[in-house]
Amino acid sequence: MRIAVAGKGGAGKTTISATIARLTARAGRRVIAIDADANPNLAVALGFDPQIAACLRPIPPVLVSRRLGGPGLTTSMDQVLADFALPGPDGLHLLGMGAPEHANEGCLCSAHAVVSAVLEDLAREPESVVVVDMEASPEHLSRGTIRHADVVCLVAEPYYRSLETVRRMAALATELPVARVVVIANKLRSPDDAEAVAEFCDRHGLPLVGRVPWGDGVAAADRARAAVVDCPGTEEVVEAIAETCTTIGATTPG
Repeated sequence: MRIAVAGKGGAGKTTISATIARLTARAGRRVIAIDADANPNLAVALGFDPQIAACLRPIPPVLVSRRLGGPGLTTSMDQVLADFALPGPDGLHLLGMGAPEHANEGCLCSAHAVVSAVLEDLAREPESVVVVDMEASPEHLSRGTIRHADVVCLVAEPYYRSLETVRRMAALATELPVARVVVIANKLRSPDDAEAVAEFCDRHGLPLVGRVPWGDGVAAADRARAAVVDCPGTEEVVEAIAETCTTIGATTPG
């Protein structure tokens, strides 16, 4: 199963991606997390020590070639994991997308091709769960980078700009050969917040698969450079994301 997590900047994509990955790994699934953001932060959110996180090497574009249906890897997925993945908490593995090394460097076309190739090749490993933390830009959608995902989870905060971003991204995602496009409501402080996202989903025909409450412990975990699942005061948030994992089938044995 290949899960891509998208949404407006600051909506909580990385926190939700990391928590889905950790909970799914704890459930006994083989998990491969992919930081597909050119400004990478997933490693620390997963619980990696920042010094170890800094050792993450992106998969080089030279390992990707064009073929019918889009870019593909020129080597085996096992070799890619052996050479470039960081082993992490609960037995998961982390891969990274390339980031710009200098200003005025140009587009990240090759980095997007790497993510697309990895997602396509991981289709041959149905026992694995892949969690992709996307960048806030809709570029992953306009380029079709995640066309090989099985489900796109759009993270929505209960206010206009976040919901409008989800609406735009949902329109793009539904043009891709993705089986499911769903919404996860995040940072809910009140029943009115939950109702606002639910009404939005009903109006636009989008399945609402998760309702995650606001949690002060989430910000505390970030300040401590720790994973939400490892910190006290985040129990309600973790429980809500665990229910979402069950709803989308992430923790169901393959």
